[in-house]
Amino acid sequence: MPEAVTVLPWFVAPLAALAAGCALLAPLGHRVLDRGIVFIDLAVAQAAAATSLWVGAWLGGHLGVWAWVASAAGALAGSMFVAWLVRRWPPYREALIGLVYAAGASLAVLGARLDPHGGERLAQMLAADVLWADMTQAVALAVTAALVIALKWRLPRVSSGDAFFYMVFAFAVSVAVPVLGLVLVFACLIAPALWMRAGWAWPFVLASAVIVAAAGLALSWMLDWPSGACVAAGLTIWGLGSAIGRRRQQVSTYN
Repeated sequence: MPEAVTVLPWFVAPLAALAAGCALLAPLGHRVLDRGIVFIDLAVAQAAAATSLWVGAWLGGHLGVWAWVASAAGALAGSMFVAWLVRRWPPYREALIGLVYAAGASLAVLGARLDPHGGERLAQMLAADVLWADMTQAVALAVTAALVIALKWRLPRVSSGDAFFYMVFAFAVSVAVPVLGLVLVFACLIAPALWMRAGWAWPFVLASAVIVAAAGLALSWMLDWPSGACVAAGLTIWGLGSAIGRRRQQVSTYN
């Protein structure tokens, strides 16, 4: 028991970061499912990672604030490119977005080779160790989530447009990926959105996501496993359960 009490404060910051990440990404994930562009997160995140790695190699690894600037610029460029592809060839949007992801991943690997610490940074962007997230990062995610929700509520017509969505999505990904990693960001984007699409209320979805994330963090700590991967796996399994929730809801409706 004393050991658990000692460890508990350590979980506050990463759990707050995960809760804020879900609050930020789940509403965007709902829009992603509506648009049929599920893989946009992977494509945009890889564009952000590739830009950050190449800028890091160019600056000799001394990024500082330029790490986020490069990530945001890459995410915005990737998001705008995906938006153009979706408008130009809508029947092939998922295939084209997949190719953008492949191109971004290839560029990220090539950029990592130019930096002595590029491999570590690439691994961090893919699956961040969420247990080491601090309150500054959690607050940044929470503020971003509050801004996105406030804009959606106060400016519903503007927020429903494609231009607004792609810009906000790029900004959200550039903030979330350095803290959570690409794989976990995708899980936070899609898994809660699937439960929302199944008809479950947003407070229940967010609370459930936080509980699942907390279980993933606890498992990673007890077994000394990578925290990002554990949480992502938990959210993925939980997201798959939305199919059962939808099925049961349909059966009860018919009865």
